[in-house]
Amino acid sequence: QVQLVESGGGLVQAGGSLRLSCAASPRTFSAYAMGWFRQAPGKERKFVASISQTGSIEYYVDSVKGRFTISRDNAKNTVYLQMNSLKPEDTAVYFCAAASTISVRDNDYDYWGQGTQVTVSS
Repeated sequence: QVQLVESGGGLVQAGGSLRLSCAASPRTFSAYAMGWFRQAPGKERKFVASISQTGSIEYYVDSVKGRFTISRDNAKNTVYLQMNSLKPEDTAVYFCAAASTISVRDNDYDYWGQGTQVTVSS
């Protein structure tokens, strides 16, 4: 069983930055690929970014390429999502998730956090 807890969300103006964190337990964190997804009000949950177990492979949805960066610190059991140049359309609840292999599909992820709200004002 993997427990995931997101933090770092909040309200920011367009053009600003936020860094989301996702702390995982137990200490088998390094065995899992990690992903970030987001769900805007009234919309389906969508893929944002993912990272392999060692951090050597990263995937991003096109709309965040060049603005968002996913990273992980296996010593701290934490995955991060650095979000720069934020836009109002980035407003959503952001979820981190763990999977046995890196993927862009939410069905491939076995464990999910509770989510953290990101609101970008125009």
